[in-house]
Parts: sequence; C-alpha cells; structure tokens
Amino acid sequence: MSMKGKETMVNDKIVVGKFGASYGIRGWLKVFSYTDNTESIFDYSPWFVNQNGSWVEYKVESWKRHNKSMVVKLEGLEVREEAQLMTNFEICIDPAVLPKLPEDQFYWRELIGMSVVTEGGYDLGVVSDMLETGSNDVLVIKANLKDAFGQKERLIPFLEEQVIKNIDRTAQRIEVDWDPGF
Repeated sequence: MSMKGKETMVNDKIVVGKFGASYGIRGWLKVFSYTDNTESIFDYSPWFVNQNGSWVEYKVESWKRHNKSMVVKLEGLEVREEAQLMTNFEICIDPAVLPKLPEDQFYWRELIGMSVVTEGGYDLGVVSDMLETGSNDVLVIKANLKDAFGQKERLIPFLEEQVIKNIDRTAQRIEVDWDPGF
C-alpha cells in the first residue's frame, strides 16, 4: 500500500504546478512543478488555469530546460505581455488524466476526507491533510469536537502494516493501530 505524489485539490482540479515570470518576448513562461519528478508535469494535458472564476484550458506547445528551471510555450500565448498575465497562476489538471493505481496504492487526494478509527472502534476524526516528512508520510487528522482526550488535531504516521491496518475506499475509512490518548 503506497501513495503517489502530493496533490492539492482546487474545486474539481488538481494543482500540479505554478507559472513563474515570463521568459523572452515570444510568450514563454517559467514553470515550477509540484510533481515528484519535475518534468512529469508535462505528461499531463491539458492544463487548466482558474481565471476570474472560470477554468481556461491550455495545451503545451513546447517546453525546455533553462538553467536549473523549465520554461514552457503554451498554445495561444504569442507575446510577452500575454504571458506576464499568467505569472503566479496555478497549473491544474483534471483528475481523470492521472494514471490508474493498483488497488493497494492511493493518491493523497483519495485519503483526504476519510474517517480514521482505531482497531477497537474509537473514532479519531477525519483526514484533513497529508505531510511529507522525508522518512514517511503523515496523516493530519482533524479530531472530533467531542473527543474525550481534548485533541483538536492528530498526526499519525502513514506506516503500512505497523500503523495503517486497512484502507476501505468504499466505506471511506482508514483503520489504524493507534492509541487514542496519544
């Protein structure tokens, strides 16, 4: 059971990067990728940008490495002034373009919102976020308001078999071996 990538949801889209400053005079932009492998951002198409509350679709015409970063040319952006308007906009994709994962693997976005219970049935709360710590990922759980232990938030390591005992997509539930008092 493992997870792929860190994604953030914006409405029904997934944020995979961000545009930087314009580059050159022909409408190129710097790109900051949030994907594990930075060049993987170009595997997803089309890109969507939320402009004034509406999703605008863009296709990558060309991209290249430039020094230690990457630059992209989008179809329809032809001059520097048009590209400058895109600076700092988030690059989003439709979740349907993500590869299908094996049954025992999960995207972070799938875990957010799932309830977390101990093997004994104690309801710890709901997954509100995920943290990447380097050694292992961590579930951030928003505790129930009436939690007897006074917890508002819990951090539980995502350690397969040790802590995470079962993830049920259908029931939207994660079963853990965890002391509620901790």
